[in-house]
Amino acid sequence: MENLRHDERVAVARLHALLELLPTALDRQLATAGLTSFEFTLLQALHEADARRLRLSALASRTNATLPRLSRVVTALERKGFVERVACEADGRATNAVLTAAGERAYEGGQPLHDRAVRDMILDGLGDEGVARLAELSFLILTRLDPDRKLTITAGAPDCPADPAPATA
Repeated sequence: MENLRHDERVAVARLHALLELLPTALDRQLATAGLTSFEFTLLQALHEADARRLRLSALASRTNATLPRLSRVVTALERKGFVERVACEADGRATNAVLTAAGERAYEGGQPLHDRAVRDMILDGLGDEGVARLAELSFLILTRLDPDRKLTITAGAPDCPADPAPATA
């Protein structure tokens, strides 16, 4: 196998830098709301879920997290009063995370900060075509990283017009 070309090394180095810098930059913007970017993502997933609750395994999938990481963050959000763990009524072996009223307020307070930060740091200047290209390229990489489509972002039918249709066997 041949070594990476210069342009390939540059592309991967830029992607790596993006993955390193973006979470910290978003965390700084959400600090005034008392949230990290991952906590915000978790609260957003619960906010969008039916009855504001999800099984921990489904929440891990929706937030692209491992169960151990998710469990640690849910524990931290429980301490803040934003989330409660409750037994799953449909399956006694499973546990649900439920968004509390305080968690809903924290999500609503963090949303404008998050949205402004994402626009300022990522979306502004890309234009509609650039946003579509970013969505498409990200999806193509994610489908290689998640070939079994375990994560919600790559599972099922594409949610974004920029995403290619899943290959059929």
